[in-house]
Amino acid sequence: MLSSRDILGAEGPLAQHIPAFAPRRPQQEMAEAVEKAIANSSLLIAEAGTGTGKTFAYLVPALLSGEKIIISTGTKNLQDQLFHKDLPVVRDALGIPVTVAMLKGRGNYLCTHRLDLAEEQGRFTSRKQVDQLLRIRSWSGRTRSGDTTEMGDIPEDAPIWSMVTSNGDNCLGQECPDFGDCHVMHARRKAQEADVLVVNHHLLFADMALREEGFG
Repeated sequence: MLSSRDILGAEGPLAQHIPAFAPRRPQQEMAEAVEKAIANSSLLIAEAGTGTGKTFAYLVPALLSGEKIIISTGTKNLQDQLFHKDLPVVRDALGIPVTVAMLKGRGNYLCTHRLDLAEEQGRFTSRKQVDQLLRIRSWSGRTRSGDTTEMGDIPEDAPIWSMVTSNGDNCLGQECPDFGDCHVMHARRKAQEADVLVVNHHLLFADMALREEGFG
């Protein structure tokens, strides 16, 4: 099996898969360090400048390891980029059949039950909200993930989202009539089964806090 350094080299699969790919020694050195840290179950703090190619430097050894891997990003935008762009590129180049999943907080997924309630109650403050609700309803029949970022034309902070997503206080759990089709539960099941899971720092530390309290 090729090492991470070789894979990121001039003759490696990434160079063959990605047009204009150029090997970078700092990237190879970081990948080698990550590879050793995973193999030895040790801690590693790595710092590298812009242009090093840090994402590939940790993705390559992570996918090669055969271990279950959690990757946490600082923002949801970075999380989306990693999951939808960077990970597929590296996985395809390596030809490794690893399963990957992305998990966000509950409020980032459409709740079909609350969508029904919003339509029934009709508590809207503007025509704009009504229009947004109609677009969300149309999208709800097409989406497989329920991830609200798919509706990029509706701002993340739009009030309509609080009407059609759930939180810890208003989620009905197993008592929900739509529990079998719940996007949050589907995402959690995929996360448990995945070889590589992409989360964000907010979710990661919230989970750590719950585990410390005995509820994780």
